[in-house]
Amino acid sequence: MPALTKDRNTPARDGVMLSLPMAADAKIYAGSLVVVNAAGYAAPGSTALNLKAVGRAEEYVDNTGGANGAKTVLVKRGIFKFENSGADPVTQAHLMGTCYVVDDQTVAATDGSGTRSAAGKVIGVEADGVWVEIR
Repeated sequence: MPALTKDRNTPARDGVMLSLPMAADAKIYAGSLVVVNAAGYAAPGSTALNLKAVGRAEEYVDNTGGANGAKTVLVKRGIFKFENSGADPVTQAHLMGTCYVVDDQTVAATDGSGTRSAAGKVIGVEADGVWVEIR
C-alpha cells in the first residue's frame, strides 16, 4: 500500500482490557496472572519458557475439554500485586528490574536457571507481595 496522501481515520484501542482466546484445556481464575503461550493463546501463569505475561484475569473461565480458542478470557493490563516466591524472593534490590512467573499468582527474582518467563517490571516490594507492571 502506498504512503498516505490525505488524512486517515485510524482505528484505536486503549489496550488496557483485552479479550483473549484461551488455550485448550486451560482454566483461568479471576485475579490470576495470565500469559500467552507460544501458540498465542491465553493460559494461567506457570513455570515455563516462551510465555508472555499479559496481565490479570478479570473473570473465571473454564475451557477444560475445549479446543484452542473455544473460549475467551477478559484480561486487564497494568500494575498488580502478586505473591512473592519464598524460595526465590524479589527484594528491594530488584526495583525497576524484571521478575519472573512461578505460577498464576507468584513471581520470583530470577529466571530459575532458564526455566521461567518474564512476568514484568518490579514497581514495588511489600511484606505481602510484589507490585508488577505488565504492559
